[in-house]
Amino acid sequence: MNYFSSDFTLGILGGGQLGKMLLYETRKYDIRTIVLDPSADAPCRIACNNFEQGSLMDFDTVYNFGKKADVLTYEIELVNVKALEQLEKEGVKVFPSSKTLRTIQNKATQKLFYVDHEIPTAPFTRFAYTSEILPAMEHEALSFPFVWKSTQFGYDGMGVKVIRKAEDLNELPNVECIAEHMIPFKNELAVIVSRNVSGEVKTYPVVEMEFHPEANQVEYVICPARIDESVAQKAQEIALKVSNAIEHVGLLAVEMFQTEDDHILVNEVAPRPHNSGHYSIEASYTNQFEQHLRAILDLPLGKTNSKLAGIMVNLVGAEGHFWDVVYENIEDIMKMDGVTPHIYGKRETRPFRKMGHVTIIHEEVAEARKIAQKVKETINVISKNN
Repeated sequence: MNYFSSDFTLGILGGGQLGKMLLYETRKYDIRTIVLDPSADAPCRIACNNFEQGSLMDFDTVYNFGKKADVLTYEIELVNVKALEQLEKEGVKVFPSSKTLRTIQNKATQKLFYVDHEIPTAPFTRFAYTSEILPAMEHEALSFPFVWKSTQFGYDGMGVKVIRKAEDLNELPNVECIAEHMIPFKNELAVIVSRNVSGEVKTYPVVEMEFHPEANQVEYVICPARIDESVAQKAQEIALKVSNAIEHVGLLAVEMFQTEDDHILVNEVAPRPHNSGHYSIEASYTNQFEQHLRAILDLPLGKTNSKLAGIMVNLVGAEGHFWDVVYENIEDIMKMDGVTPHIYGKRETRPFRKMGHVTIIHEEVAEARKIAQKVKETINVISKNN
């Protein structure tokens, strides 16, 4: 099929920053795009050929939108899967498939999938409602501390909470959830696996993630991960095992724990470009967004090696700041060598909302990490009104 400078249409469900960065690549190749998002101010609006406002969870809205596309992809998992299944039956190509999304969309289903396929993961218990947890603890089926996760609608630290005492449960919604054993770990790692329609597979290097202790959000992504080669090899192998089991097309970001004794446990996965791959925009031969596009259009996959060490710093809204955003001191970080800010196009900030990211590239990962720290301490995402 001729994708380039033609009537071929790629549909993207979700118009956030991931979609916007994917559109950089469709623009590069002159591929026609349409985007659906519930927000009239979605970041994607400025870069696609046609933008539609509508709910991603409404069957008719997704179905009618999908009928206008030759290939359909998504930048968020909160999409009506039944609509995708119907579109596939009628010949629309959906990548990753509705089957892949159905496996991943619910965290309990995802965890059971790991168990069924002998993929190492933290032990867990599934509950229909949060209110069932305390009675289970009384029967010694569970003990403090553990990690509570809503099975659906969680993202960017939302829908996840460490439970250390019974009172912590009072703040939580009464929804389907899992209670996961707390794993003592020394690193959180991630591997992005790319797979095209023909079955060609490539992995990106293992990255290391440093998290904000309160917001449970990634603050830094470091590539290459500062781990032993044997651990990196194990992480790559497990990521490939997950990818083969799920049989996705496109990108699959596999987040993992490295335990104190160097075992690798899968935490969760995302079937799309991912925060852990943003460093690749400046550091890799083929960035993750171009690779996702190549995969879903069954084009040859690009080289995934890094040209230089890369670190990504998330830019999130400062605490106590709401509404019209200001990127304080952005000029100061732009004076630094190897530093590139990416602004997502969200006009209104709020505490811990992802507003952008900064990549840092350098020959030495240790030096890149020092610059990343300086970037983090210099730029502030605040509001005009405060």
